[in-house]
Amino acid sequence: MAKSTKSDGSQFLQFFGPLLDALRKLGGSASGREAIEQVARDLSISDAAQNEVMSSGSPRFPNQVAWARFYLSREGLLDSSKRGVWSLTKKGWATRLSRDDARQIFSKWVKVFSAERKRRRAEGEPEEAVAEATGAVSHEYRDILLSLIRELPPEGFERLCQRLLRESGFIQVVVTGRSGDEGIDGFGTLQINPFVSFKVLFQCKRYRSSVSPSQVRDFRGAMQGRADKGIIITTGTFTAEAQREASRDGAPPIELVDGESLITMFEKLEIGLQPVQTFQLDYAFFQEFQKKSDA
Repeated sequence: MAKSTKSDGSQFLQFFGPLLDALRKLGGSASGREAIEQVARDLSISDAAQNEVMSSGSPRFPNQVAWARFYLSREGLLDSSKRGVWSLTKKGWATRLSRDDARQIFSKWVKVFSAERKRRRAEGEPEEAVAEATGAVSHEYRDILLSLIRELPPEGFERLCQRLLRESGFIQVVVTGRSGDEGIDGFGTLQINPFVSFKVLFQCKRYRSSVSPSQVRDFRGAMQGRADKGIIITTGTFTAEAQREASRDGAPPIELVDGESLITMFEKLEIGLQPVQTFQLDYAFFQEFQKKSDA
């Protein structure tokens, strides 16, 4: 996969149609990770391309598919759910997109965003940051938060993960500290109901790079016979091979939380972030009223 450049904002256009096709194969909805993995399978995206990262440290391929999802949502082809589920609308089910179709959708919304920025300037309203080469409002605070977390000392990051697990419903969460416990940074219990609970071991990796499959295997070896499940939390990414290793048949499952997922958890739990109430115009809603009535 070619790297995107400052002058070419259309690298993710190639994923518009395949993303719709992938969701159809998955029954019309899927988690973001499931949808991205299906696109990778359908397009035979190599492990090397899936492992490529941007200057920010975020994985390039998932980022581009996520931008495709953003524009498809704006066009009314995908539901704009905030719960992490990517789902087709009725219009999306019936739509097949060529590369030219994708380019038209992209161009249309770039013009809409540009007009909105001009209006803001004309009316003296503060302008929202725009993601490079997309024309859409950026989520710059996510990059800032991720950089802030990466600058924490190792002990601070471990305690932050402890807090995150507690906020997520875990109890008896303990950080073992720098005790050299075979890569285990802590443990906790996830109480499903009064009758069912799971002991979970976790590992914290304050990385800018990717976690490899060998590191996943080493962690699994360390947790063998000691817990029902493991979690690896990183500020970096996981290689495609590491993701396959984590869910390998016949092996104890390991949940993977990468930098992007980590920031999403902070958003959902509203810790370390103060929500600001605002509204964004839904331009697609008003298109129906721009048509002349037949009456």
